[in-house]
Amino acid sequence: MEVVDSSIEHRIAARLKTLRAQRGLTLDELATRSGVSRSMISLIERAESSPTANTLDRLAASLGVTLASLFAEEERVDAAPLTRRADQPVWRDPDTGYLRRNLSPSASLSPIELVEIVLPPGAQVAYDSGSRAAPVDQQVWILEGTVEITVGADAFHLTTGDCLAMRVDRPTGFRNPGGEPARYLVALIVSASPDGPKRKKSI
Repeated sequence: MEVVDSSIEHRIAARLKTLRAQRGLTLDELATRSGVSRSMISLIERAESSPTANTLDRLAASLGVTLASLFAEEERVDAAPLTRRADQPVWRDPDTGYLRRNLSPSASLSPIELVEIVLPPGAQVAYDSGSRAAPVDQQVWILEGTVEITVGADAFHLTTGDCLAMRVDRPTGFRNPGGEPARYLVALIVSASPDGPKRKKSI
């Protein structure tokens, strides 16, 4: 049984507030960009709300970062290159119960992010933030089970061992149609332009 990091909401709160300040955005401006209400953003920044994955993805997309980066610490040149499994932050989506574990060393300057997802039987996660402040490319590798993935109007049925490459520029969805949890790895990178990669958070 995965243990959810009890301090994760405070980490999200601090990270969101820092990213918003770095971009010089007010609460109202971020609310307009993301479609998330000003009051909800304020609650998240005070760690007084448990936002869903869809809400966090909307905010991340508007800030030009990945969802995974909201669970990480601010990048540092002296960040440790290794993270032990016991130290990797784990978060549970309050809406669907899916678990996400940030595998990449927190605060690392590496442009690549790795995330492990466990999707419960019958669970479905939808991200409706099609337009992003910076393009995100990702690959999804199924470790166990079956996952149905939609990218815009395109649909893919993946089973153990399958790997899907995708540009996250349209609404996407992940569904576990099976009776057992599905586990998959997501590798992603933020690009500075439609054709070139960039460091994941320095935008």
